[in-house]
Amino acid sequence: MSGIRGKNTRPEIQIRRSLHAAGYRYRLHGKLPGKPDLVFPARKAVLFVNGCFWHGHDCHLFRLPATRPEFWQAKIASNVARDARAIDLLHEGGWRVGTVWECALTGRAKLPFDLVMNRIGASLDSSQTDFVIRGVPGNAEATERAFI
Repeated sequence: MSGIRGKNTRPEIQIRRSLHAAGYRYRLHGKLPGKPDLVFPARKAVLFVNGCFWHGHDCHLFRLPATRPEFWQAKIASNVARDARAIDLLHEGGWRVGTVWECALTGRAKLPFDLVMNRIGASLDSSQTDFVIRGVPGNAEATERAFI
């Protein structure tokens, strides 16, 4: 487990490169509640790129380990609670919060990368306070439900 990175993960770098190429400028791992992966100070927005396992996302990529289930339930529950507190503190500070889940980028429920990036860009350019992008198994009509 010590080899699991919390920063500069493959999905995060993929999103960073695409956003930079599209002209968006950001700071990395800001000193804000929850340490967001990307901070857009001029837009007063932050973006989290969350791994489904570590943040307890209800999708096909999350499965509780069979060994020491009590430990893992407590660990994941504390991560989820910490995420919720961080998002509340960011909102209180006037920040807009976006979350991109790992399942939107990998696995059988992944969305087309261009669709994910278009949604991120549209959300950053809008005055939307929250946006979440998650993977959706199935056909193209279902992909619109990926965004809340």
